[in-house]
Amino acid sequence: MQRRRRRTALLLSAALAAPLLTACGADAHPGAAAVVGGERITQAQVEERVREVRDAQRAVVTEDEQYRQVVAQTGTLARFTVQGMVIDRVLHHAADDAGVEVTPKEVQDLRTSLEQQLGGRQGLENTWLQQYGVAPERLEENLRLQVAASELAQRLGAETDSPEFTRALAASSKELGIEINPRYGTWDVEKSARADLKSPWVRDVEA
Repeated sequence: MQRRRRRTALLLSAALAAPLLTACGADAHPGAAAVVGGERITQAQVEERVREVRDAQRAVVTEDEQYRQVVAQTGTLARFTVQGMVIDRVLHHAADDAGVEVTPKEVQDLRTSLEQQLGGRQGLENTWLQQYGVAPERLEENLRLQVAASELAQRLGAETDSPEFTRALAASSKELGIEINPRYGTWDVEKSARADLKSPWVRDVEA
């Protein structure tokens, strides 16, 4: 009987890409939070993503003191956001190179499965917001990323937390040529993670 592959959720930390991101000064790319494949991720784009998350958090946590605590607990949101935007492009580039094509049905099937596990649409949105810093309006594209990661792993005959998968993303990162503004963090090359990051960059969401 074929073993059922695990679904995973990609954390916004993008620690896997860490050793391949090089610091870039603000003078080299004015207004850029990062440059991926010659395309800029702007400070304005990052700020908009952060605002979306903060607005969503505020909608869930209406009491002022509790909201302040939530903000304090997610004080590095901008850094995680930048890294998430980088890994999104890296992974999709690797998936494209491997011939992976994600269909709307696959995304919907994953969404339906997760909603069944997490108490419906609201439960899924709250979980992704609280655990992964994904605002509801970004949920669809994040689920598409999950499917792309899963299918890329299948093409490699591996799991998303395997060395084979890591190497595929490393090759994609090298090909793209990534620069990141140092204001968004420092990198531990040996650990392939941001220096202050303790969590793995993927978590199982479905056994």
